[in-house]
Amino acid sequence: MIRRLAYAILVGLVGAGIVHIAILLMLPSFSERDAWSKLAASAEPYAVTRLAPAEGQPSVLRSPDPFFNAIACRFDLGEGIAHLTAEGSVPFWSASVYDRNGQNIYSFNDRTSANGSLDFVIATPLQMTEMRKNLPAEFEASVFVEADIGEGIVVIRSFVPDASWKPVISGYLDSVTCRIG
Repeated sequence: MIRRLAYAILVGLVGAGIVHIAILLMLPSFSERDAWSKLAASAEPYAVTRLAPAEGQPSVLRSPDPFFNAIACRFDLGEGIAHLTAEGSVPFWSASVYDRNGQNIYSFNDRTSANGSLDFVIATPLQMTEMRKNLPAEFEASVFVEADIGEGIVVIRSFVPDASWKPVISGYLDSVTCRIG
């Protein structure tokens, strides 16, 4: 009985060792396939990228919810503030700002912006202080996101209630601009 128990423990330890070694060997390939790397390979900073492209085209990132269409934009606050806008309106949109490591820095939606319009500025604390000294007229209705990061990703999602809304949502997301402010 003791021999069987010792054998089972030994087999379990060897199996656990093999699993741990396999995970360590696979880690580099997974770390190179994060959201930042995939977006960097597909588009330049400040370029709006569809996360679920048209039929037949490869997907940059998969959207976990089929009722949402999404776009992403990488930005570098070292180059200046990021300003995102969109034309028109949709039933619901949300925006999330992530740092380069994928940590969510800030999230908001159409209910927290002026008139439900997508118009927001991302800046470092120093850039925000400088900008508020002499606020440009184009930013008067903007939502301000103060992010103490150098580079990041903005993801904008829009709800698609049913198939009849797909062209409207697609047109709205196509109108999103992401630029250095």
